[in-house]
Amino acid sequence: MATQIPSPPKVGMVSLGCPKALVDSERILTQLRSDGYDMSADYAGADVVLVNTCGFLDSAKEESLEAIGEAMAENGRVIVTGCMGNEADVIMKRFPDVLAVTGAHQYEDVVTAVHAAAPAARGAFIDLVPEAGLKLTPRHYSYLKISEGCNHRCSFCIIPSLRGDLVSRRPDAILREAEKLVEAGTKELLVISQDTSAYGVDIRHQSRQWNGPTGQGREVRAHMTDLAAALGELRTPEGQGVWTRLHYVYPYPHVDKVIPLMAERKITPYLDIPFQHAAPNVLKRMKRPANEAKVLQRVKSWRDICPDLTIRSTFVVGFPGESEDDFQYLLDWLEEAQLDRVGAFRFEPVEGAAANLLDGAVPEEVKEERYQRIMDVTARISAAKLQAKVGRTLPVIIDDIGEPDEDGDVGATARSEADAPEIDGNVFLRNVPASLSVGDIVDAVIEDADEHDLFGTTSE
Repeated sequence: MATQIPSPPKVGMVSLGCPKALVDSERILTQLRSDGYDMSADYAGADVVLVNTCGFLDSAKEESLEAIGEAMAENGRVIVTGCMGNEADVIMKRFPDVLAVTGAHQYEDVVTAVHAAAPAARGAFIDLVPEAGLKLTPRHYSYLKISEGCNHRCSFCIIPSLRGDLVSRRPDAILREAEKLVEAGTKELLVISQDTSAYGVDIRHQSRQWNGPTGQGREVRAHMTDLAAALGELRTPEGQGVWTRLHYVYPYPHVDKVIPLMAERKITPYLDIPFQHAAPNVLKRMKRPANEAKVLQRVKSWRDICPDLTIRSTFVVGFPGESEDDFQYLLDWLEEAQLDRVGAFRFEPVEGAAANLLDGAVPEEVKEERYQRIMDVTARISAAKLQAKVGRTLPVIIDDIGEPDEDGDVGATARSEADAPEIDGNVFLRNVPASLSVGDIVDAVIEDADEHDLFGTTSE
């Protein structure tokens, strides 16, 4: 008599917020998959829906509430987790029928709530989970979280109250996860945390044995520079190097030591540094280091060592007390810094942030006017930098391949080393060969550029 395997319950997931939240979602789904659950791509097929919320800004909270509302309307069996889970009273008041509410990185509580809402039947005949875990990103790139929380107390930020102080992962655990991801097809690792430069401070930079096939039992220190060097040794099953991108890097002095690794292409020549502002008065009110002149000197020295270095950053305009002189200081600083990729945000009060108590609120119309000015300046800088790449041959990673047009030509969407997924630009390729696949890293001849993107064709 044939063994009847019961159909497993299905879980749907809505993941909002930053890449760190996305990694949390992947961890939750990996655990649930190993517990015998299937995943559902839509509300209709799910026995329970998880909504991983963002609570950093009031606008993000409203987006989270809208997502919860949509899940309740479409499915009705909803579990809420993530940063806004710390405001369970707000969620329950608006949606009293949600099944459970848990806070940020409370993985066990989320899994327990799913078990209670939709118990899974376990069986020895079920193939539960791939070695590298479940991913919400495409197969060829993966986020690699190295720590939780943050020791800074920036006046505009509530991350420490949501996620606590810095808690670093062991270097051996990070590197073994990275090895598994690469073995499973990852070509690009995006290293994330709240403060990548501070990695290992809380565990006194302890060394651990890296016992994977690359590490072969040698000691690796829990420090950003050592971790970056170790990640630079990873190779795909085909023997290719892996792109490794460093995000959320504070410009501490030891960051200087990773630039030679970038010049040698052991890690990707890309730094994501959250400068937030440049004017000393504003930085002081933000409770951030006011060493903008020294940073400019270091940026120049970094580019002397690694001319292809891409620096991306984000800035806040309209912070309480920001004068016109402060804002002009920022614009002048950006003209000198010539950052490659820049995002800007209008200041928005966040419940619980110390900045809400500061005087000198900037009117909304002034915020908008300054936002437009900074975007105009940074778009002009970006356009000039991208135009300088026309005629060059650059390595690119393929994200998507289109359908043939009326002439049978096929285009592809790719990214260069200067482009992180979802937040930077693209390289749009024409007439690519039929042998090309998503995740391939190939050389592209750059033929044209605009303010944010490059255009070209493969050199094959």
